[in-house]
Amino acid sequence: MDEKQPDSSAADILDVRGLICPLPVLKARKVLSGLAPGTLLTVEATDPASVIDFPHFCSETGHALVAQSETEGVYRFTIRRKAG
Repeated sequence: MDEKQPDSSAADILDVRGLICPLPVLKARKVLSGLAPGTLLTVEATDPASVIDFPHFCSETGHALVAQSETEGVYRFTIRRKAG
């Protein structure tokens, strides 16, 4: 039986809308730890502090923040899991 290899560039989506600091980052950390290196994770948050928290989190952990946006109070962060 053939097993399909996961696409390391495919983006998972983590919905943490309604949660406040530090929960969005903690949940993202947990999801990222289970992803293959190079995989993208898109986080959707409503906590205004997330615009500070996620760039800091990525800077401290070595993950790459590849995109950041806000639409109608929903902040979206696309994070590439670090290698190794």
